[in-house]
Amino acid sequence: MKIFIIAGEVSGDVLGARIMREMDDAEFVGVGGENMAAAGLVPLFPMSDLSVMGVLEVAAHAKTLLRRINQTVDAIIKARPDIVLTIDSPGFAKSVIKKLRKMPAGRELIANGLKFHHVVAPQVWAWRAGRAKKYAAMFDKLYAFFDFEVPYFTKYGLDTIAVGHPIADTLLNRRHVRGRGAEDKEKIISVIPGSRMSEVKRLLPIFRDVVHQLAADGYVGYRFVIPTVETTEAYIRQQIKNWDVKPGLVPATARYDLYEKTYIAIAASGTVSAELAMLHVPAIIIYKMNPITTWLVRQVIRVNWVSLVNILLKRGVYPEFLGPAAKVENVMDAVQQLTIPSVRQKMIDELKLADEMWRRPEGTPAALIANSVRSAVENK
Repeated sequence: MKIFIIAGEVSGDVLGARIMREMDDAEFVGVGGENMAAAGLVPLFPMSDLSVMGVLEVAAHAKTLLRRINQTVDAIIKARPDIVLTIDSPGFAKSVIKKLRKMPAGRELIANGLKFHHVVAPQVWAWRAGRAKKYAAMFDKLYAFFDFEVPYFTKYGLDTIAVGHPIADTLLNRRHVRGRGAEDKEKIISVIPGSRMSEVKRLLPIFRDVVHQLAADGYVGYRFVIPTVETTEAYIRQQIKNWDVKPGLVPATARYDLYEKTYIAIAASGTVSAELAMLHVPAIIIYKMNPITTWLVRQVIRVNWVSLVNILLKRGVYPEFLGPAAKVENVMDAVQQLTIPSVRQKMIDELKLADEMWRRPEGTPAALIANSVRSAVENK
């Protein structure tokens, strides 16, 4: 069987590689990063071309994205796959499918049984509920992470299954909790600015000011570390040359070892907040977007939190400072609170309550997705 697979960011690249390894009976072509390349994929183009988020950011990269959409459509027509499997990056995925459906060669493939499967359900329970109906019209199957997400899509006829969070099995089984106690001589504060260049550029100045303020306030014995991904490592390395207090850098492949030793994490909103929650790391979540995107999001969002653990537990376990609230003084206050043993322990105890919400008893997400894709091809 031949699968055309597309991942547009680091978390999708990791999951895509796991799916590929579960399907050694399949040929894969498509788009991915270093993890999928290690699993045998020869990417059509750098995955970083798709790692764009925000209204103005997408507009600024419109020419590149359009070129990559056309290139991907041409590659699908040439490859004639059984299934197109897209992982997150919904804007790019939908653009590719729409263009395929407009082209005679694309319509021919669909008439001959080409199916579209998508991994990661959009958070319709948080905002833009109408997307569920659009997904039902666009995709043939959807892989959601959580049970509570499924009914939002099945009511429109979209075959949807919950597969658990992709990183749960790895992280819930490796919590060594080394080096986090207040008695440790060296306490690591991990500052995590995200994986997209646009968010890194926006958040890194805040992290710099926080690091400098902590050092100025006498947080002796603290060490600062930044985990980096392939798309942003060079930029971060160049920027921290000008910092008065220079954090260490570790590659993304070693980030879980870092998190296990982390005393406090200050992190961008996103997948990393789930990773930290699964490892029971006390953390503070911040995020900034350009003012126009921030305003647009505030008009439509329907939930009180952005961190997944807060949403699952329906309370603010991780403090969140978003948009204008992402200020040094707010982060400093939260860091000070997390140095209090009783506050730290309360947060860790609450994080433990979410443990069984992250995974499925019947198998890993990669295995469940691989089995479903294989069954869909066999039943064509």
